[in-house]
Amino acid sequence: MADIVSEATYQITVGVSTTYVEDQSQPEQNRYVFAYTVTLRNTGRTAAQLMTRHWIITDATGQVQEVRGDGVVGEQPRLEPGESYRYTSGAVIETPVGTMTGSYHMIADDGVGFEAPIPMFRLSVPNVLH
Repeated sequence: MADIVSEATYQITVGVSTTYVEDQSQPEQNRYVFAYTVTLRNTGRTAAQLMTRHWIITDATGQVQEVRGDGVVGEQPRLEPGESYRYTSGAVIETPVGTMTGSYHMIADDGVGFEAPIPMFRLSVPNVLH
């Protein structure tokens, strides 16, 4: 029973939308630029602050880039229960299709650290996948 309580206490929901940035991409040089907008929502019962991020970016050839760092876009947002935070960033890969996934490390106001998983999402040039 304690596991169910802790999951409900510490819960950040992550949603992502993506856009291909054609004017910054150079397909002839295997450079494909994507913008992604992340929305984090504290669906738990305790306020928590985003401390670090970990991204795993994979292109269609299987090449993996791992990105780790403090916060997101220079911020370490703190979310009260029910609050949301949205930011936009970007990624560059060498193929017209790829994926991203990862996690945010959060610290709750009571000092408990937990991971907020980022569900895998696709980066794709329009009309490349049917």
